[in-house]
Amino acid sequence: MTQRAPTGGEFAVIDRLKRRLPGPPAGETWIGDDAAVVGPGKGRVLLTTDATVAGVHADLSVMGLDDLGWRAVATAVSDIAAMGGRADHLLVAVAGPPATDLDLLYQGVAEAAAAHGCAVVGGDLSNATDLVVVVTVSGQVADDPGPVLRGGARSGDRLFVTGPLGASAAGLRTLRAGAEETVLADAYRRPLARLAHGEAARTAGATAMIDVSDGLGADLGHLARSSGIGFRLDDVPVAPGATVDEAIGGGDDYELVFSAPDVGRVTATFAAAGLAPPLVIGICTADASQRAWGDGELPPTGFEHRWS
Repeated sequence: MTQRAPTGGEFAVIDRLKRRLPGPPAGETWIGDDAAVVGPGKGRVLLTTDATVAGVHADLSVMGLDDLGWRAVATAVSDIAAMGGRADHLLVAVAGPPATDLDLLYQGVAEAAAAHGCAVVGGDLSNATDLVVVVTVSGQVADDPGPVLRGGARSGDRLFVTGPLGASAAGLRTLRAGAEETVLADAYRRPLARLAHGEAARTAGATAMIDVSDGLGADLGHLARSSGIGFRLDDVPVAPGATVDEAIGGGDDYELVFSAPDVGRVTATFAAAGLAPPLVIGICTADASQRAWGDGELPPTGFEHRWS
């Protein structure tokens, strides 16, 4: 006699979660098979994956599982934004203790997917000691101009950031102190990837771009090293309620830092897209060792995983 799987078994849970999410269009296969079958898109395909680990990337003492699910999606989609692309499809793999409230976690996943204009088409479930959510994103970017890489900045290009920095780190600080401030708390719990801003930067002639996930000091350093340039900063825009240190090294802001030669073109393109103009913070220089900020140097601070 065939035994029925318990209602909390993997496949029963997959069926339940599938009902929470939009279904596929005709001719495509999404959740429920060995692989998702999706139609070809125009332009170049973008693929990225990102892991969100409870206690490392997300403090569950000050946020819910739905917030963690949202953050896992937004942080992965932000990598697509940093290329100037559009996010289309997500694969979500979850490993965690058996008592994990997967429905609450997937509530945040579904809300973030809808907010970023993409769909969950598959994934995986596994038991583990600690909770880990891995999100893989496929996206597209037009051929002309193509994706914006980290390595294209040139001496004389201006440096821009799409918004002030440090709000997420300040949000975590205030939440841990027990004083929730809504704007800062939302910046930490439910960040938004800057997809429209990345596309605007690309079409405005951005030569290099990166998202501020680890901190301005670390991420601008990545861009400079990849491009073989230095930089001189005139300003570090600090979000209201944040400190300068949080703006430089706090990370998790998911604003975009990019270089471009024509300030007027950037401003006009953002305005045409209905976006606030990005902030001009400095200039790229020919001295690849230069990391100037005011009268000193920009500290290379930011988050970095450590391995023995």
